[in-house]
Amino acid sequence: MAINAVFFDAAGTLFKPARRVGESYAAIAAKHGMQVTATDINERFRICFDAAPPLAFPGAHGDNLAALERDWWKRLVAAVFKPWDGFANFDEYFDELFAYFADPAAWRLYPEVLETLATLKERGIILDVISNFDSRLVRILDGLGAAASFEHIFISSRVGYAKPHRQIFDVALQHHGLIPQHALHVGDSETNDLHGANNAGLRGVLVDRSKNATPEDGRRVASLSGILALLDE
Repeated sequence: MAINAVFFDAAGTLFKPARRVGESYAAIAAKHGMQVTATDINERFRICFDAAPPLAFPGAHGDNLAALERDWWKRLVAAVFKPWDGFANFDEYFDELFAYFADPAAWRLYPEVLETLATLKERGIILDVISNFDSRLVRILDGLGAAASFEHIFISSRVGYAKPHRQIFDVALQHHGLIPQHALHVGDSETNDLHGANNAGLRGVLVDRSKNATPEDGRRVASLSGILALLDE
């Protein structure tokens, strides 16, 4: 069945941090009197992020939504630093950290992204983002030069549901009047993107840029440009 729309995850799929998360956390922490290693923070971040509740707030709007997003991240970062007691300047640290990751300069597009998006648009494909992110995502994509490629950016904190919940996929489909079989979703998480999309009836594709990535097989691609071949099948 023909694919009329391609939906994309954001972080880890379209762009990545300009430096490793732990490096940024540790460098900014040092400015506020807390000495930690990037390696330790990377490990703590992975554990705490995986254990965090969904970044989604059903029924929240406006300033209340912004406050909920910020509080979600503050609780996560506090959990990351829980093994280190006595972070006296944590509030000031978090303010700077949150602003840092809102800046497009803190992120880098993967090299094939803009060309792939342009080719898909030339084919008349609807392009959207479906991401478990917060409202900072719009500014980030705009600053990276990618926002204009998308018709809509569906953010879990705004939609009220986070991947792998099928409702966030359903919202995107309904927005365009599409049935699931007419859409493909690509992302870097097996649980949230590949299985989440498949369970919602879409065609899920995992982007795996690791050196040990398996050959492209219709369910997995080594870069976003691999999507083009899938659509030609």
